[in-house]
Amino acid sequence: MNIECKNVTLGYENRIVAKNVNFSINQGDYLCIVGENGTGKSTLIKTLLGLISPLQGKISINAEKSKKGIGYLPQQTQAQRDFPASVWEVVLSGVLNIRHKSPFYSKEDKKEAMVNLEKLGIAHLKKHCYRELSGGQQQRVLLARALCATDSALILDEPVTGLDPAAALEFYDTIKELNKEGVTIVMVTHDIKNALTYATHILHLEQENDFFGTVEEYKKSNVSNMFLGGGENA
Repeated sequence: MNIECKNVTLGYENRIVAKNVNFSINQGDYLCIVGENGTGKSTLIKTLLGLISPLQGKISINAEKSKKGIGYLPQQTQAQRDFPASVWEVVLSGVLNIRHKSPFYSKEDKKEAMVNLEKLGIAHLKKHCYRELSGGQQQRVLLARALCATDSALILDEPVTGLDPAAALEFYDTIKELNKEGVTIVMVTHDIKNALTYATHILHLEQENDFFGTVEEYKKSNVSNMFLGGGENA
């Protein structure tokens, strides 16, 4: 799946939050979107998902080789963490985003959900109640759900928020493995250190001073130096 964003102005209800956003994502890229609060990161995600339209410019998504859409893992609210459903029900619901006109699940749907449970090492949790899981386990369940909706691209919005350091690193390793398998990753994050470790590209949204390029290019950029306080290790 390829995504191209050309001269896009982001906003909602005619309120502009970012101007002239430009970047391109090729199949297999791992893009981290960083920047201060209020620079349009979440608005960009909603725009990529088609939930809102750009105020100006054009976003092109080429999914010719994909039979599905984009998998999405949003930020969790407390209400979502307390959702009273089984792990199996949560993961299986991911197929509702694709090809689904019937309220009933097919054998193919159930097989796919099981494959993703096994891929993420949580098949043994199938019958457990979602709200009784740890934060790291819940994120794996939601990731399995998102994988049911895609075979090519995942969008993740602050996926390690609320996780302890060990669970966060485990989650990052899982995402990197999926990326190595060819899944395109687009992740909004405040965790710049791990963004620079795992990503291939960085989109830094900053008022009138955006940056898009490879991780190595970002480390050498003025935007990086200002954001990181004078160095990548700051």
